[in-house]
Order: sequence, then structure tokens, then C-alpha cells
Amino acid sequence: MRKLLNEELDRLDVDAYKNSDKTPITIVLDNIRSLNNIGSVFRTADCYRVEKIILCGITAQPPHRDIRKTALGATESIEWEYVEDTLKALENLKNNQYHLCAIEQAENSTSLYHFKPEKGQKLAVVFGNEVKGVQQQVVDYCDTIIELQQFGTKHSLNISVCAGIVIYDLFNKVSSLRS
Repeated sequence: MRKLLNEELDRLDVDAYKNSDKTPITIVLDNIRSLNNIGSVFRTADCYRVEKIILCGITAQPPHRDIRKTALGATESIEWEYVEDTLKALENLKNNQYHLCAIEQAENSTSLYHFKPEKGQKLAVVFGNEVKGVQQQVVDYCDTIIELQQFGTKHSLNISVCAGIVIYDLFNKVSSLRS
């Protein structure tokens, strides 16, 4: 097997990306501290044509050197906005018919493996602070709590790793419903 060269990957330029069909997923970052994590989420969101990222609370906003370092230009392609209050952002999404999902370890959560979006459903997925997770009031407001099952000695994943797993999984589930 031969590794493909960058020019063989048929990548979209920023304008073509902005005009392309998007996956009906909006990412909400609830008080993320690490600029590198924020940049990584932008990069993953770009890979799977996520519709939008909403940055809330203390989550830093582009342009910033440390976000750019891991985003590798994705802050230019992904639509994003800043909303100070996460609940206000979610209220707006709910009013626009989004199904709100918090990624958190909680009572009565649904395993990501078992979560099945409905055909035509728009999803808003909330990722929380590296230490405190998703705020309890945000968890309470969401329609579904999705949990990534874990089986080792640690009980958390880095937010950028978690976001990568969730975005990839939801992209595949939503794409299979669209075809």
C-alpha cells in the first residue's frame, strides 16, 4: 500500500467548504479552558462538516495563536459564534428544533453506542469543562444525556478526544439516515 500525497486527497478549499452541505450537528463548548482543545474541536468539526460551533462562557474565541496551532485553519472554514450564557445558546437551538444532547456521565444517560438520532433531526451536542464537565443546569435543560462508556481506571476523556469520538459516531449515524 502506498500512502496518499496531500494533493491526492481531493480536499475542498475554504470557499467550497462553506458552500458544501453540512452535517446537521452543532457543537456547543461549555466553558472549555484549553485553547488547544478548542482548536482540536474546530479541526474535527471541519473533518466531518459540522454545521456550526457555539463557544460559551470562558471558552476562548478565534483568532488566538494556541487555537490556530491545533485548528490548522479550521477556524476559517467552520461557522462559529460566541454566546456568553450556555443556556441562552441552548434555548435558541431548541427554538430552532434542535435535539439537545449533553455529553456527560449521569443517571439515566444513554450510551453513545445505543443513541440513535431520528431521520431529519438536527442535533446540538454540548461538551463541558475539562474539570467540572457540563454544568448541571445545562444537563437538566438537555433532551438527552449521552455517555461514553469507559472501562479503565480513569473516568474521563480529554474533551478533544471525547469530541472526536462523538462527532465521528454521530456523523456516521446521521449520514446513514440521509442516504
